[in-house]
Amino acid sequence: MVPRYTRPEMAAIWAPENRYRIWFEIEVLAAEGMAMIGEIPAEAARIIRERGAPMLAAMGPADVERIDEIERETRHDVIAFLTWLAEGVGPESRYVHLGMTSSDVLDTCLAVQLTQATDLLIADVDAVLAALKDRAFEHKHTLTIGRSHGIHAEPTSFGLKLAGHYAEFARNRARLVTARAEIATCAISGAVGTYAHLDTRVEDYVAAKLGLAAEPVSTQVIPRDRHAAWFSALAIVASGIERLSTEVRHLQRSEVREAEEFFHAGQKGSSAMPHKRNPVLSENLTGLARIVRAAVVPALENVTLWHERDISHSSVERVFAPDASLALDFALARLAGMMAKLMIHPERMAENLESLGGVVHSGEVLLTLARAGISREDAYRIVQRNAMETWTKLGTAEGRNFRDNLAADPEVSGRVPEKVLDGAMEARSHLRSLDALYERVFGETGPAA
Repeated sequence: MVPRYTRPEMAAIWAPENRYRIWFEIEVLAAEGMAMIGEIPAEAARIIRERGAPMLAAMGPADVERIDEIERETRHDVIAFLTWLAEGVGPESRYVHLGMTSSDVLDTCLAVQLTQATDLLIADVDAVLAALKDRAFEHKHTLTIGRSHGIHAEPTSFGLKLAGHYAEFARNRARLVTARAEIATCAISGAVGTYAHLDTRVEDYVAAKLGLAAEPVSTQVIPRDRHAAWFSALAIVASGIERLSTEVRHLQRSEVREAEEFFHAGQKGSSAMPHKRNPVLSENLTGLARIVRAAVVPALENVTLWHERDISHSSVERVFAPDASLALDFALARLAGMMAKLMIHPERMAENLESLGGVVHSGEVLLTLARAGISREDAYRIVQRNAMETWTKLGTAEGRNFRDNLAADPEVSGRVPEKVLDGAMEARSHLRSLDALYERVFGETGPAA
């Protein structure tokens, strides 16, 4: 990812220094596991750690370049690292990587990096949840118009709209937790995964120390269905980001103006049009979501490898694991900030709610007529006729609002008392179940209206 969309903590996970430190920890833990069961001298394992740990702790650009230099000759990244490590460890380095294969190091390291990345993403989602909850309770009783197909439907609460997104991100958090558990897998099984030169107890030891589970059958590589599940979880989170961002973009349109991104002092919306206040954050989030989702199909295709192992998956993961996690980390942080500062305009919501002359209450009027003894078919015909009369003549000299058209209709006025008809036009009646819904989503109802 480009620096513009990169946060330092997530970037550090994918830095070569972190990768090499994890590689060393895997190698030294394997040596310690072998020493524990008497396969190598305990003194050798101690020396490997004592001499190697300071090298990795002090690792800098010059060390990374030295490993790259060796790799340019060997054309093998793990061998290049082991050669560099041997230069500092000395003779005991002959016990490093004993019986292991490169995938033991690469796949186990990737599992550690993915769990580290997932922990950051879970914390990011928590920040989004906190922002959504605050705004959902702040606007629990703020009336707004619900839309279907982009067209006014029935009244709802702006807080309830946010509560729906909160519930989605709560599910997304659970998906990340599940994906983390699935990807947190260790393989120290040797060539083609038979443990021919290793004891399974070594793998168990390394896995326990790293907080991972041992892969039941690694075949030399950890099966890529696990990674596909991880990338898919990230993609679903990204889609949740885009859904909320798209809502903000629509609400900020000039014709709607019910909510808008915070506009900073000194911010400029356009190089040509000084009046512009554009939804740049939510548009940016839409684009970042596409980047994250782009990893899913290659990750699914990585599941199919030749026999016990090939490396067709490797290049994909070297690109998409950092890019997807970095993009999602940045997007979640941006979303949390955007929602915390979102400018919400209840007065504009009220204007839009009544802008169609009350036809948005047609559903409640339909039920009211049915309760008055009119068949549903006749009630629908009556209500639609008056709604269309209102809709088509709204703003003209002969136009009347929905309530007045209904009152003038003899099929209504003679059947439904005016007080009952007024009740059917009450927008807040649509919020009668708010407490129950908030209890479902948040486990609490919050303050009364």
